[in-house]
Amino acid sequence: MPLVAHNELPTFSRLASEGHTVLSKSRATKQDIRELHIGLLNMMPDAALSATENQFIRLVGNCNQIAQFYVYPFTLPELVRGDKAKKHISEHYFTFEQLKKLGLDALIVTGANIQQPYLTEEPFWHPLTVVMEWAQNNVASTLCSCLATHAIVKQIYNIDRIPLNQKRWGVYSHRIIQPKHPIMRNINTRFDVPHSRYNEINRDQLEKAGLTVLAESDDAGVHMAVSPDQIRAVYFQGHPEYDFNSLLKEYKREVIRFQLDEISEPPLFPDNYFPEEAKKIADTYINEIIRSKNTKNSDAIFPEDQLNSFVDNTWGDTGKAIFNNWLGLVYSLTSHDRLKQYMEGIDKENPLGILK
Repeated sequence: MPLVAHNELPTFSRLASEGHTVLSKSRATKQDIRELHIGLLNMMPDAALSATENQFIRLVGNCNQIAQFYVYPFTLPELVRGDKAKKHISEHYFTFEQLKKLGLDALIVTGANIQQPYLTEEPFWHPLTVVMEWAQNNVASTLCSCLATHAIVKQIYNIDRIPLNQKRWGVYSHRIIQPKHPIMRNINTRFDVPHSRYNEINRDQLEKAGLTVLAESDDAGVHMAVSPDQIRAVYFQGHPEYDFNSLLKEYKREVIRFQLDEISEPPLFPDNYFPEEAKKIADTYINEIIRSKNTKNSDAIFPEDQLNSFVDNTWGDTGKAIFNNWLGLVYSLTSHDRLKQYMEGIDKENPLGILK
């Protein structure tokens, strides 16, 4: 499915430079190919705003169904932004009101940074509720990422996430729980996914609320689940959208926090991510930080380039395949007759006959 560069969002140019098929709006209008319109609610903080839009739009553009993709990034005005991010949003993002008028086939909701002790106290809580209430009646499917999953299952099912003893981050092996579900079609029975979070929702909580778990890790817990109707909402706790070095950049941020005395201990390594040689390089830098705290003098620079050469992406192909399957279902649901049946509630508990 080619992406359509329908505005000047820099992500379209970046993806084109990477070799992705990106059509200009004028070129797209000349082709007799069906369109799918997808909203991307980007709630990530300023530092990750552009990277996150790039990651999710790349996953959409990697799909291979015969359609043109129009992706519309938007955010919530209640989120605090700096001047640079405000300018980017003003120039390239849409408003929720604009997208309600336009209409969407599907919606992707990213994670967000948490500042308050309870999700219900976050500035995004009420506006996210408004968006989700609209989406439940107006789009075929919503895909939720990490924190968005925690917030939305709290809103809909009153499921409270459980704090972990320590941050769960790294790359973990998962197994498919429901291999017959169309979203898991042609997916390896075991596959890797990165995780990065301080809280979780477990399988028992989800299944008691009527959701279906699709993929789970012995070490990281549930990665994927779907709403009781099997398609209206898809929930991720992991991050299949991550770049190969996303966890490295996150590790760097934590090391800098330690260097600045924002945290008292150096961060643990992400699980199953750094090989031993990379760990030795990172340990050398950590020891230099500790030494410099005593001497108040250090010229050491975080060895990001060195560490980059040691990290791998072992999850990207599976992420692409899952997105392809999800958008294939959206494509099927948004045919006129099927969408009419779906929205009117015919066979609403299982509109595609999934798992029958």
